[in-house]
Amino acid sequence: MESRLKVAGQAVQPVLVMFPLGLFAMAVLFDIGDLLGGPGILGALAYWNIVAGLLGGILAAVAGAIDLMLVPHGTPAKRVGVLRNLANMGVLILFAVILMLRMRSPERVAGVGLLLVELLALTGAFLGAWYGGELVNRRPATFARPHPGNRIL
Repeated sequence: MESRLKVAGQAVQPVLVMFPLGLFAMAVLFDIGDLLGGPGILGALAYWNIVAGLLGGILAAVAGAIDLMLVPHGTPAKRVGVLRNLANMGVLILFAVILMLRMRSPERVAGVGLLLVELLALTGAFLGAWYGGELVNRRPATFARPHPGNRIL
């Protein structure tokens, strides 16, 4: 599925997906460091990485939804886009729940159980990104390339 939402000729949605992945991965690393006895600020850094990752994930989801609206109905590309967006939304919901659970403590730190849920959500995020990329790379585009003058900015 070729992205229709482009800036300077480059697809926007794949770039936007990488920011939340990196922020969520750093949050997990900060929580591991915090649980292993690191400085207390690591828990707060993990919390704010999750907040920033959720904001970036919402932007990526909006870009993916715009791309999905422009794909013709009933095509394999539409199915790929729906699966990719569902995976991304599932991960965002998991991290939103993690964020809400962290808000219960004033230090915003995670325990071992919450860290395991974070690892599960992060694994889902990486699998969703890989799965979407594999499906997109294996299937030919089912719609014609847009004329260079008809780009959506």
